[in-house]
Amino acid sequence: MQEREEPGEPGGPGEPGGHGAAGGAGRRSRRHDPRRRERVLDAALDVLVEDGAAGITHRKVAARADVPLGSVTYHFASLTELCAQAFARYVELRTAEYEALFTEVSSREELIDVLVELVRGGPSRDRSAVLGFELHLAALRDPALRALTQEWTRSSRAVLARFTGAGTAARLDALLEGMIMHTLLSTEREPRATTRAAIVQTLGPATGPGT
Repeated sequence: MQEREEPGEPGGPGEPGGHGAAGGAGRRSRRHDPRRRERVLDAALDVLVEDGAAGITHRKVAARADVPLGSVTYHFASLTELCAQAFARYVELRTAEYEALFTEVSSREELIDVLVELVRGGPSRDRSAVLGFELHLAALRDPALRALTQEWTRSSRAVLARFTGAGTAARLDALLEGMIMHTLLSTEREPRATTRAAIVQTLGPATGPGT
């Protein structure tokens, strides 16, 4: 059975403005652009950051990914499927990024420093936080997405629990989400000392060697 070919770029073979096999040389198709699906998902995440789940369309994603509209609908027939797969990619990427933040942590003070920066981070943190909150908002309306929010919560708490234990990790995770949201929405940045004090209080007293 012959594999169905993804729509090519405008002007490619068999499309208006194309020039046959010779004129279409170098035009991208699915077999020559194996990362196109990923690029579409990354573009969808960009649109979700800018316009939210309520504002995403196949056409916006195609424009951001610089691919034909048919390429987006080829891979994702519905916006529900597109959003679900984009959010799944976000959780996968964010889980790896989150774990990497703690790779070099070997003491309580280093842990606190990482957590303070997590709350107060720059544009990349803000983008990730917006996507996280968009996912949670979408999951309120679409129960099918709640598996992703639960997966993200489990993975982030598991990382924290390596340093704090499960109970403290759950409380700390909730604190961090709330503080990040307040940081995004606030018109005045909270002093670093205030952020640090809240984290230290949630961690509880230092105990044991190396803390």
